[in-house]
Amino acid sequence: MSRLLAVTSILAILALGLEGKTDLSVQQITNSDEHHHFFGYIGHVQNIAWNQSERYILALRTTFQDHLPEGHEPADVVLIDTKNDFKITKVEESRGWNPQQGTMFYWNPKRQEHQFFFNDRDPETGKVFTVLYDKHLKKRIQEYRFEDHPIGNGGVMQGGGYFAGINYARMARLRPVTGYKGAWDWTEDVLHPKDDGIFKVNTDTSAHELLVSFNQMADIIRGKDPHIDHLALFINHTLWNQEGNRLFFFARAGWRGNRDHTRINAPFVVNADGTGLKRLKTFFGGHPEWDYGNRMIGSLNEQQILYDVNRDQVIGHIGNEDIFPKPQGDIALSPKGDWFVNGHKDGATAMNYYTFYQRSTGKWFRSRGFNVGKWFSGDLRQDPSPSWNRSGNQVLVPGIVGDDEPTRQLFVISLN
Repeated sequence: MSRLLAVTSILAILALGLEGKTDLSVQQITNSDEHHHFFGYIGHVQNIAWNQSERYILALRTTFQDHLPEGHEPADVVLIDTKNDFKITKVEESRGWNPQQGTMFYWNPKRQEHQFFFNDRDPETGKVFTVLYDKHLKKRIQEYRFEDHPIGNGGVMQGGGYFAGINYARMARLRPVTGYKGAWDWTEDVLHPKDDGIFKVNTDTSAHELLVSFNQMADIIRGKDPHIDHLALFINHTLWNQEGNRLFFFARAGWRGNRDHTRINAPFVVNADGTGLKRLKTFFGGHPEWDYGNRMIGSLNEQQILYDVNRDQVIGHIGNEDIFPKPQGDIALSPKGDWFVNGHKDGATAMNYYTFYQRSTGKWFRSRGFNVGKWFSGDLRQDPSPSWNRSGNQVLVPGIVGDDEPTRQLFVISLN
């Protein structure tokens, strides 16, 4: 081999590594002709699929993917044993779920080895509630039921102790992909209720309070968007920061029966005690993630940006447009914060792709495509929704498998 050819070969190998064609491996961990398996929501803000020892992965198992579930169609809550050939064991059922967000699984930060949260609803009343399940005891040890305002978990505080409660029945009316179809809603026909919004629930005592109401949000939004008086507000993406003293969320309106220019998509932050409610000046989109301190990661002007919510401005970016061709995709920061993953869809191939970026070195890799099939968009869509393990070297992702009767299955991408 000539010296020039040898150098060219070395450069080619390095290029392959930078583009993600090496140093990543993929393993399919579920497979079935009759059942679909998925974790659901994005693995950001410590929403991790693995338990503390990383032996078990939480997932849902269903028999259909062709319609939104109603209260009479529960999904199986299952544990996947990573030390036993990925054996699947059913431990519970949930009637509070959808294909895009699952049932908002969270391992309890105070008992990450054996306790986890999921949403459910009463089959008779349709009222939504949250469950705390203990796999050692093999039973539900707590149910967070509130008769007058039935809410479900919208995000567990990263250090534990509280979750943000939201009205999934209202979401089902105003943006079906995020809600639980047919659930009981106490706010029907009320645009900006004073008794609904974001609740803060104590996971030890079940004590709860309304942290911020839709009425408060509307009062702030009105100054910039006076047409809020004709639109019903709902909530998406309730994200606790790493320190547990602040919550980010989107207040949204106009997703049904309105054109895009009438939509309201307002980013807010509020302190954990309900003070300091603020609409951020700049909308940064995609599915934002909390970084350290007051910083968030999001998308703006086709860049993956860093945003300081205290200074209320962009303060930097991650990577570039070649590395992140669609920064508005599903994003998640590894538990230690060094690795960052962006999952994006490609319409030309009907695939989800995952880009891994090491912040300390600038090294990056892109995965192979994972089939989306006809579930590219809409209420039944297959989002990228990557979820890190606790060691920060594996990510759980979904994919469509099979041709005649395709099913949703789970894969693990490993950083080697």
